[in-house]
Amino acid sequence: MLFNSVPFIFGFLPLVLAGFYTLGHWRRDWAILWLILASLCFYAWWRPLNVLLITPSILINYVLARIIQHRVDERPGIARTALIAGIVFNLCFLGYFKYINFFGVVAGDVFGVNMVFANVILPLGISFITFQKIAFLVDVHSGRVTSFTLKDYALFVLFFPQLVAGPIVHYREMMPQFHAAPCRFHADDMAIGIVLFFFGLFKKAVLADSIAAYVSPLYADAAHGAQITLFHAWIAAIGFMLQIYYDFAGYSEMALGLARFFGVKLPVNFFSPLKAASVIEFWQRWHMTLTRFLTAYLYNPMTLALTRRRMARGAPASSATSSPSAFITLIAFPTIVTFAICGMWHGAGYTYIVWGFIHGVLLTINQGWRALRRAYLPRRMVIGSPLRFVGRALTFLSVVAAVVIFRAPTVGVALVIWKGMIAINGATMPQGYFDHGGVLVWILQTAHVRPDPSSGMLFIAAWLWIAGLLAVAWTMPNVLQILRNYDPALGISALAPPGEKQNNWLSWRPTTAWSVSMAVIAAAGILSLGQLSEFLYWQF
Repeated sequence: MLFNSVPFIFGFLPLVLAGFYTLGHWRRDWAILWLILASLCFYAWWRPLNVLLITPSILINYVLARIIQHRVDERPGIARTALIAGIVFNLCFLGYFKYINFFGVVAGDVFGVNMVFANVILPLGISFITFQKIAFLVDVHSGRVTSFTLKDYALFVLFFPQLVAGPIVHYREMMPQFHAAPCRFHADDMAIGIVLFFFGLFKKAVLADSIAAYVSPLYADAAHGAQITLFHAWIAAIGFMLQIYYDFAGYSEMALGLARFFGVKLPVNFFSPLKAASVIEFWQRWHMTLTRFLTAYLYNPMTLALTRRRMARGAPASSATSSPSAFITLIAFPTIVTFAICGMWHGAGYTYIVWGFIHGVLLTINQGWRALRRAYLPRRMVIGSPLRFVGRALTFLSVVAAVVIFRAPTVGVALVIWKGMIAINGATMPQGYFDHGGVLVWILQTAHVRPDPSSGMLFIAAWLWIAGLLAVAWTMPNVLQILRNYDPALGISALAPPGEKQNNWLSWRPTTAWSVSMAVIAAAGILSLGQLSEFLYWQF
């Protein structure tokens, strides 16, 4: 069941909320059980077998967590063994369903063996659920989680607003909220939830899906052997960046809104990443809970282990930028490995691994530049707005170039688009622009732009959509900033990006003007639900 579907908006959600508020009026325990049952139904809607797969996994993780909890002080060896077993189990569970077919492809490419596997259907949201279960086991082992029940754990894993595509949450930031929630109707929570949900629906159904109509045919043409030329290649690259930007922003805001209906705040997961002035800042704004997870549970332990190894050999490790070898060992290597794994987590294919590797290299370059900048540039150049403008431009071009291989079905298709972006395939524009003669034709011919049979109206429409969506992304406050005074998400108060000011004139208030505006936004989103369109991150 999709958030952006008529059955969900007008059937499932009202029924769940009515049951939750009604039962909460009598006994909050009943309301929580109702929410768990509703989440199981939501998970089973797409494929009932999903419940038979996820339920044993939840029970096994719960038992392992109990073993860790009761043995971590008295028998630390047993607790550590249970932790390792839990991590291995979850990774194998994820690996079988998500990567078994990919491993067969790799084996065939490496050894020339044609391995045939049964068609394994990926359970919904398995990547996000797996990360949350691993984080929970680690937190229990470290003592950050000391008390839990099976009911609480099931709600933590299955809570449907964040079940499918995040954010990746921690038990210790969610369960205190559920324990404190009154499980009754609250006007403020409902109002903030409606604003978040319908802003997100508008971004998904109106903005993301509209630009997708201009992007998808270009990747399909490249996959069928067409040579994508300069202007069309940039439509494909920037267009898909904007598609996934508004798609993921929409999902993140809808998830925040849905959770708020139940009196719960999810952590911020998306905060205007196209305003980032560096790739590091981009990942501090894009899928923020994934960045948090990768940093805490992969990058930091890896860096710590490498630091200890260097110290054991007598090599200096006081600063990762103290020498080239320290930088390579303590920053470059763990960063590239972490993001190669991040790429593979996103999808089972060479393209995702290459995408992750590219971002790992970009982040490493960014870290190296920061070290050189601090050492050799005057402070006014470090924080000055001209340098930040250059940083924004370079960051935008970098993530746009990298996202091509994220979208492309094969590396070969990505190469076609990349060649077009640097004009290796030449430059063309629709024939209609050449038919009217005049100065425009002379300019195009002088620039060696050739005519092609594509539609001039579609060409102009694509660039108008790109210009409009970029203007919104670069200049407008995001919804969380608009709602900042009402604390719409966990961690929003700590987000005060440099160079950005709060636009008080756009701050949300319970006024007639905002009510009318939200009615228009909601109507536009609902009227755009003609054809179901999955969120791009649902496949991960």
